[in-house]
Amino acid sequence: MNTRKLFFYGSLLIALLSALLLLTYQNNREVETALTKIALRDVGNKLLLANGDSTSLILPVKKSNDSKYQLTFEKELTIHPDSLVSIVENSFKKANLHPLYQIEVKQCRDFEVAYSYQKSNAISKDIIPCSGRILPQNCYSIEVQFVNLKPNTTPYHWILLLIISLFAAIYFFFKKDIVKQQTKENLSENGIAIGKLQFYPEENKLMTEGTEISLSKKEVELLTLFVANPNKIIKREELSKKVWEDHGVFVGRSLDTYISKLRKKLSEDESIKLTNVHGIGYVLEVKETNS
Repeated sequence: MNTRKLFFYGSLLIALLSALLLLTYQNNREVETALTKIALRDVGNKLLLANGDSTSLILPVKKSNDSKYQLTFEKELTIHPDSLVSIVENSFKKANLHPLYQIEVKQCRDFEVAYSYQKSNAISKDIIPCSGRILPQNCYSIEVQFVNLKPNTTPYHWILLLIISLFAAIYFFFKKDIVKQQTKENLSENGIAIGKLQFYPEENKLMTEGTEISLSKKEVELLTLFVANPNKIIKREELSKKVWEDHGVFVGRSLDTYISKLRKKLSEDESIKLTNVHGIGYVLEVKETNS
């Protein structure tokens, strides 16, 4: 696997993990909210049953903010503080809710606090006043405020990681096309275009889509002749004379050997063919491309 693919799949994996963490976080918060509402309805049900009421409704539990909930009733009821403390504690333990909270019983008509208490880390630190004093029948709402609870803040670092990872994945996915375009623009300024290839005779190389193909000195000399005469037959004698005999050296099958090597390197571009014209010479066939 090449580096580009490695970075692409790595970025994609990080993005998927970030998305999974965000979904898990959101699901956990929703589950926590649902459990809290169920526990409070359980509290309401037990308070009504303690009043001998098995028919009146418990109104929908309202969530004021991340840590505050309100329980209300259809009808008036009497509240025994001792029973309220015990019922809330048992219901919250069953739902595995946060153990530190403050309870306020408010009168519906003026929203004044008729009774309140607080649960702390240790029993000795619990603040539970007015034990044994009954709140007379009235319309009440019960509010629970969880204390020392981490606020339900959006994990922005996960969102940021998700966005960065997605952009990285998109970049590495299209990087090849970007490199192609940049390479094409850069090469077109300095190289000699041969189909989709760029020929650099001074640097003894061909370039294609960012890939460098090295050429020997003789291959450069041959290709220079072919590039100067595209789609034209160049006789063997002419090639041999200009590349070898002018330098005073020529070995029988040297031409065929170098032509074979050059043909293999040009095969990177299907629009180019170095063809043997039997008994005559060779021709560099270059098809026109739209790119």
